[in-house]
Amino acid sequence: MSHRTWCSLCTIGLSVFLLTPAQTLLAAEGPTLAAGGPLAFGPDNVLFIADNGAAKIVALELGAQGAGATRGTLDVPGIDRQIAALLGTDQSQIRINDLAINPASQNAFLSVSRGLGANATPVLLRVDGAGTIDVVSLSAVTYTELALPNAPAANPSARRDPRSSSVTDMSFVNDQLFIAGLSSEEFSSKLRSVDYPFASINSGASVEIWHAAHGRFETHSPVYTFVPYEIDGEQNLIAGYLCTPLVKFPVTTLQPGAKVMGTTIAELGSGNRPIDMVVYKKDGADYLLMSNTSHGVMKIPTADFDTQPGLTEPVGGGDTAGVTFETIRHLTGVEQLDVLDDKRMVVITRNDSGQADLEALALP
Repeated sequence: MSHRTWCSLCTIGLSVFLLTPAQTLLAAEGPTLAAGGPLAFGPDNVLFIADNGAAKIVALELGAQGAGATRGTLDVPGIDRQIAALLGTDQSQIRINDLAINPASQNAFLSVSRGLGANATPVLLRVDGAGTIDVVSLSAVTYTELALPNAPAANPSARRDPRSSSVTDMSFVNDQLFIAGLSSEEFSSKLRSVDYPFASINSGASVEIWHAAHGRFETHSPVYTFVPYEIDGEQNLIAGYLCTPLVKFPVTTLQPGAKVMGTTIAELGSGNRPIDMVVYKKDGADYLLMSNTSHGVMKIPTADFDTQPGLTEPVGGGDTAGVTFETIRHLTGVEQLDVLDDKRMVVITRNDSGQADLEALALP
């Protein structure tokens, strides 16, 4: 079976049979990806990348490429312009799909598309503590991959192609990769957990929520972003949805084939889409920080996550309800964020002229 490097136009995916051992491959030419999507780091320089075009997840053992020449991540003004120059294209042809910080090297890794639509080429980049941007070569990496069962069919003419939401976010904790996205099933919103190293993948749990801003129960809207977070010693996934309910799911309830009702602990305002979120500690308290499209960056104390009753009534007029939050006024245009260390985060912001900047900033 032939493979192409990730920086070439990738259109042919490897076949993986479900519920059988995943393939471990010493690739002569690297993994083949149709698209580069969400990222998540696991242990030992393992980087998970979601390929929504091929409806699969690939675990890349980066080895020495997990670190650049300099530890950390330095500001890169006009990072989209600099990426375009590096890849030999125009700034308008660059899309930054996700950002993840390698906890081992504190370098930033970017999932990027060169080009638009069906002609886009996935590229993986690394930014180090000197601000150097390098293309990560996957020509000789060890990797494993799993296909997603019951992935939604591609429909490029749809307002939002369902296939592009096969995986919307991922996070690794306690030897498991948690995955949010859509399936082709009737109750299409899915949360899954997969043991790593990969062996098999199950059908996941179908999840339902009370969407206060819409005044109804929903099973088709995907989780756009989530974080694992322990509440009273129990692992939960805290999930953000469109228009913008915040919902908690105890991990123990997310059994394969189950239909799970989440607890909506906040309505954060309609006409809005969450983009990214992280949890961090400051001055002895835990906070969730969420970037979104319309309402600025929200700092949400987690202290009431265990006691907040689930919302059950409509919340209209763009109002908010449930756990409280603070809008961080000086953080504007934040499209991606991840924690860098105990005091700082790395963000990608876009200014009024459309330029994207990568910055290391203090956690608010």
